[in-house]
Amino acid sequence: MSSLRRLSHALIIAASVGAFSSPANAQQPASMDTARIEQITGLKGTFSKQEGVFKVSKPRNDVKVQVDGSIMPPFMGLTSYAAFKPAHGSQVMMMGDTVVFEDEVNPVMSAALDAGLEVTALHNHFFFDQPKVYFMHIGGTGDAATLAEGVKKVYDRIAEVRSAHADPEKAFPGHIGDSSNISPAPLEAVFGSKGQTNNGMFKVVVGRTASMHGVTVGNEMGVNTWAAFAGTDDEAVVDGDFAMREDELQAVLKSMRASGINIVAIHQHMTGESPRILFLHYWGKGKAVDLAKGVKAALNAQAAITR
Repeated sequence: MSSLRRLSHALIIAASVGAFSSPANAQQPASMDTARIEQITGLKGTFSKQEGVFKVSKPRNDVKVQVDGSIMPPFMGLTSYAAFKPAHGSQVMMMGDTVVFEDEVNPVMSAALDAGLEVTALHNHFFFDQPKVYFMHIGGTGDAATLAEGVKKVYDRIAEVRSAHADPEKAFPGHIGDSSNISPAPLEAVFGSKGQTNNGMFKVVVGRTASMHGVTVGNEMGVNTWAAFAGTDDEAVVDGDFAMREDELQAVLKSMRASGINIVAIHQHMTGESPRILFLHYWGKGKAVDLAKGVKAALNAQAAITR
């Protein structure tokens, strides 16, 4: 074989080896260091050349889950993931779905928000699951390493909760009695508006408007934020619904979590409305006035975005 032919043959072999190298290294986009993402998260990833997406995943095999009486393996939808894709300039977009149990949701949500990530949805995927499983969607745009560090903090927080209690907890801390005797006046002072009373309970409702199919819809059609209080002034529970535009969601979440109020769902109630309205459901325990101040603070945070 001539020297020129041997050189050509070597080049072909080298090119072939490169084509089948680890996708995380050989085929990574120039603007995204996939090896660094793996290093930060501690997880091996896969790269889709077709979509330009690098994804790391983490199966939830630390807790056995039954759905409809059958053992649910992680392959059937119990795997957390975070996917990274080059965006504008040197920025990267991250989107992910995180498998969480009920006692993990709020600590993990706080970890995500504190790390600069967005939380965009919280809901269930199954019925008759034991223990109950939730799915928290996270996202963000920015430096790939910073986003990866946020994902790592989310997964680490899950591990911390499970390390403290191997089995998911079945209730929030705190005690609430079966009867209610809430004093309306202090709560009305916090909200600056009159509320409704019923058998010792108290509720305040704040409506807003949107348009659906050319028709204006508002408070009485369900486009509203409400907070209902039960228990006593010193040992109360608040639950409710928060109606927000998309650009208000993160501010409301951060405010509610800063006040120690638990988020239990984030989703939509309608389709085709303008502006798009998202709803979050929440649950908190503590002194009634403190809980009212927490909800009011979130309303103020929302108003600051709306202005």
